[in-house]
Amino acid sequence: MDFEHSARAQSYIKRVRAFVRERIVPAEEAYYAHLSAPGQTWTQPPVMEELKAEAKKEGLWNLFLPEEEYGPGLTTLEYAPLAEEMGYSFIAPEVFNCSAPDTGNMEVLARYGSSEQQERWLKPLLEGEIRSAFAMTEPEVASSDATNMQGTIVADGDDVIINGKKWWTSNAGHPNTRFFIFMGLTDPEQGRHQQHSMVIVPRDAEGVDIKRMLPVFGQLDEPYGHGEVHFNNVRVPKDNIIAGLGRGFEIAQGRLGPGRIHHCMRALGAAERALQLMCERATKRVAFGKPIAKLGGNPDIIANARIDIEMARLLTLQAAYKIDKHGVFAAMSDISQIKVVAPNVCQRIVDQAIQMHGGGGLSDDFPLTGLFAYARVLRLADGPDEVHRALIAKFELKKYNK
Repeated sequence: MDFEHSARAQSYIKRVRAFVRERIVPAEEAYYAHLSAPGQTWTQPPVMEELKAEAKKEGLWNLFLPEEEYGPGLTTLEYAPLAEEMGYSFIAPEVFNCSAPDTGNMEVLARYGSSEQQERWLKPLLEGEIRSAFAMTEPEVASSDATNMQGTIVADGDDVIINGKKWWTSNAGHPNTRFFIFMGLTDPEQGRHQQHSMVIVPRDAEGVDIKRMLPVFGQLDEPYGHGEVHFNNVRVPKDNIIAGLGRGFEIAQGRLGPGRIHHCMRALGAAERALQLMCERATKRVAFGKPIAKLGGNPDIIANARIDIEMARLLTLQAAYKIDKHGVFAAMSDISQIKVVAPNVCQRIVDQAIQMHGGGGLSDDFPLTGLFAYARVLRLADGPDEVHRALIAKFELKKYNK
């Protein structure tokens, strides 16, 4: 592959980086101050809507979709470095309308949705007018094996009836979330990967019960939240089924491939921020008569962090290149490889940054605890490390089973 970014990508990298560093990062204080004010925890900070309007005006909007009818039509390889720039700030992806799980849901609706579904749900998502959630993981089964899923979608005349308990449903608490994409079992008699379907469930449908928001290391991640949501005999029209009954796994694989690349690049952006904070702290802080950067093994830690980021970035770009060149299914091993590597690299660097910050690294004076939680979550989200390693090994062993 050619390691030189296209001229178009270079232009977007420059523009997105400037927007993140000059406008979003300075706005973080106002964003979090709003959420910490009494009664504002689950509301949208006004500064977010202001930033979104600016980003849209500057053409930095819906950058993740390769279809030109929805945005600038960037390839996965061209978008990857932009996702890294967005990973520098927790709030940046939403500013550009490029945040999960909306990105995955928009991809699903753009590629598999009916014209009616696209008009009602995709269009306002693309405009940034609403948010959405994806309900897949379940509390009562090992969801690392998605075929364990117990939630059901049962046809009943012109409707389907939905039952099930889901959790870690990201965005469930956001005030602008208007619908869930629910994945559930429709026909256990079919083949293992033809038993499940996806259906659009309006948030205000009768029987949808958001039980609670789940804390991650003590934080609720407001205003997005990760909800436990119960679906109790929820009835929606059959027209809400996406692509047809039994196509849930097919859709999921198409959805998760590019999404995992987006996660990995954002994780590298987070790692870059942690490394920057670590270096700034290490050069300014003095202990035992020396800058921390010169104490013990700290030079090696800093050097290894840079090496790890560069290696992980190249692996991510390779996966993105293969997706563009050969499709998601041909790039599955590469996607799984980087899905293991990037969150682990990010977690390790953030942990080292916390250590060099001492007690300050454990406080909210720096974003490091949030970055650590983010990286640790990614080692489970979209498939745990072990599942991805198993897939990588499967592809590797196939070379010798001839």
